[in-house]
Amino acid sequence: MNNTPQKQRNPITWIPSVYFAMGIPFVALSLVSVIMLSDLGIDEAKITFWASLLTLPYTLKPIWSPILELYRTKKEFVVITQLLSGICFTLIAFCLPLPYYFSFAIALMAIIGFSGATHDIATDGLYLTSLTPKIQAKYIGWQGAFFNLAKVLANGGLVWLAGKLIRHFQATNPEKATIYAWMIIMVILGGMLIFLSIYHFFTLPKGENSSERPQSLKQSMASFVEVFKEFFTKKHIAVYILFIVCYRLTEGFSLKMVPLFLKASRDIGGLGLSNEYIGLVYGTLGTLAFIIGSILGGYYIAHFGLKKVLFSLVCIFNIPFVVYFLFAYFQPENLTIVATGLVAEYFCYGFGFVGLTLFMMQQVATGEHAMAHYAFASGIMNLGFMIPGMISGWIYKEVGYQTFFIIALILAIPIFILSRKIPFTNNDKTSN
Repeated sequence: MNNTPQKQRNPITWIPSVYFAMGIPFVALSLVSVIMLSDLGIDEAKITFWASLLTLPYTLKPIWSPILELYRTKKEFVVITQLLSGICFTLIAFCLPLPYYFSFAIALMAIIGFSGATHDIATDGLYLTSLTPKIQAKYIGWQGAFFNLAKVLANGGLVWLAGKLIRHFQATNPEKATIYAWMIIMVILGGMLIFLSIYHFFTLPKGENSSERPQSLKQSMASFVEVFKEFFTKKHIAVYILFIVCYRLTEGFSLKMVPLFLKASRDIGGLGLSNEYIGLVYGTLGTLAFIIGSILGGYYIAHFGLKKVLFSLVCIFNIPFVVYFLFAYFQPENLTIVATGLVAEYFCYGFGFVGLTLFMMQQVATGEHAMAHYAFASGIMNLGFMIPGMISGWIYKEVGYQTFFIIALILAIPIFILSRKIPFTNNDKTSN
């Protein structure tokens, strides 16, 4: 790998913006689309199925990542995928007034999914090949901060704006108010990515391919097969895969339903919250709490060691689903109580999630092909997160919100057991 720094650009001019651009498609597909489709009257089972399935490319991206080494520079892939995603978001806006808008929108979102996943591969490769290890460490915090800033903007600010726009258009055209509002939101998302693609055309380093890169597709795929085999012959890999899948099983089952539960009317068991409130509390304050929780969770692990605190991290990670069950059972009307619960659950989610990330880095993705093996582990994690989300809407329709969140808590039982028994192959590098 070529770690020679490219001196023509200061990293601060492109790292924050390119990781912000990385976050926009993923957040829009996995979270914002749920609220948009709900506003447009789509059935919950359809929403959760498609919003989950659209993230499949983020699971499968390790399969085509070796192929990207054969063609073009990483900069070109980043710029092209940003432009493509931006155009697709804009086209979604023009599809919404059409009779068969749902099919068109899903097709365009699928393109965005593959484009966004390819953007992720190229962006991470650009970061690794353009910067020295010292500079990589210096700017690693900027990655997560600006990826989550995209979440604050998209799932927070833009959802809030959608609510405001719906109310605005209802005064003049109530039948089309929701369509017009979400058309504007999609154009904003598309415009941001198109602007960023132009900006990055001038500011990104080239991210040249390594001199050791595969010279043919056959060589590339042979290398992939070798790395793949090595991953699945690691010690304890079967139980590690089970642990990775179970860690986020309850989250994957619940996450797509949460915004629908928050929006649903109280007479069917929801909380009846407005888009503006969800955008402000759930999307903005919640995401900020997630960031703070992640940072503090890292310090917690660093002080005590991952092996010692893993069970407690699992407990904290699953507190949010207790909160949602209590919300479904008591249906609190006090907005302060609701806001406190949502912010607290996001804090716990961030605090507990770092345990899984570090486990994959230190116990699963070790050895000569650490980066590729981490990509495999991440793909398995996303698959385990995606599949329960695909069926969650159908289960809700059968049982209602209270029983749905009881099922979610039952699904957490395996990870509590595994976290007490999981073997550590490598030394716990965070312990004192």
